[in-house]
Amino acid sequence: MVKLSTLVAFVGLVLSPTAVSAHPGEHPFSPEKRQETLKKQAFSHMVAHNSKRTLDAACGGRAEDVAARQQRAMERRYAKFQELRKQHNLDHCMLPFPYSPPPASMEQDTDSTPPFTVNTVERRANADFARYNAASHNLTGLRHWDSDTPSHTVFGANTSCVLTPDNIEGPYFVWGEDVRSDLTDGQPGIPMHLELQLIDVETCLPAQAVLVDVWACNATGAYSGVSAAGQGGLNTTFLRGVQMSNADGVVAFDTNFPGHYLGRATHQHVVAHIGAALAATNQSYTGGTVAHISQLFFDQALIHQVEQTSPYNANPVPLTTNAQDLFTGFPASPTYDPFVEYVFVGDNADPAYGLLAWVELGINTSLNYDAYAAPAAFRYEGGSVDNANFFEEQIVGAFPPPTHG
Repeated sequence: MVKLSTLVAFVGLVLSPTAVSAHPGEHPFSPEKRQETLKKQAFSHMVAHNSKRTLDAACGGRAEDVAARQQRAMERRYAKFQELRKQHNLDHCMLPFPYSPPPASMEQDTDSTPPFTVNTVERRANADFARYNAASHNLTGLRHWDSDTPSHTVFGANTSCVLTPDNIEGPYFVWGEDVRSDLTDGQPGIPMHLELQLIDVETCLPAQAVLVDVWACNATGAYSGVSAAGQGGLNTTFLRGVQMSNADGVVAFDTNFPGHYLGRATHQHVVAHIGAALAATNQSYTGGTVAHISQLFFDQALIHQVEQTSPYNANPVPLTTNAQDLFTGFPASPTYDPFVEYVFVGDNADPAYGLLAWVELGINTSLNYDAYAAPAAFRYEGGSVDNANFFEEQIVGAFPPPTHG
């Protein structure tokens, strides 16, 4: 567990986790636990704010590197967009318009010394999230792209250097997931090609050889890999997997747009492992420590559109919106937008053909958040097993659910 004194020593470039869990069946915060969580969040946002200047300086000294990285990202995403369209025989010249200047309400907050009291941070985090929630991250449209189009206007991320306050992990993390890029396992749903690019906040360089673990619930709100009642089952793996980041700090997954369950807005989980090694078969991994925990969110308009399609519309559980979710404000900050950017693969904003979504995440590769990433289960070559110590481990910095998983 990362001690407070250690975090203070790293105050120049540290992100502390928001240590709370939130998954199906959990009880709401008690007032005391809510206050404790907000205190941790106040510290996290203070550190993130102080880190921003250092990160800006690191990126400022690497302007050419940042520009080259953006160019490669644009070309990579454009090529993937074309590939996805061709898979559906949509190879005519209907190209995305992937950028529009943000409205004034989206301008990043640059005040130099915001107060970091519990109440102030809660208000600011919620206000930041509300600001991002009100903006559209749908970059689909009709515009002809060519090699002369400025790279920052085509398939660029919303920032060139990002600083991400770590967010809740929840109890459905499974250690030892398969190394793979196709996560669907035949699950029905809206296809989503998700690209994540990791940036080391200490250097402003791509974070290479980072094992990125992603998971989400399926179209009707069930998670794979856990034995909890109502979930997919201990030996299921749908919408779960890991990939090692490449020289550009990039991993990509073919998954489905997540569904929803009671009390939570639609979200995608991300955990980054540092120092992990791929197994000899390349189907799993060994070792490593957790250096980053995130949840990503989606435009409410997109969620509503997807929820009208089958099988999402078969979920009887009421939809919790981004604005209603008690946890959505935690990851937002004046300088970090926790929403993914995306384009519709098909014409006329038809989600049936799927989505291409992407995001940049800033991580501090020197941190160790293992204490905040207690797995609900372990996956081995011969099958998965429950974590017998889950309750004890989950209590460290988090609130355990009432049932296993």
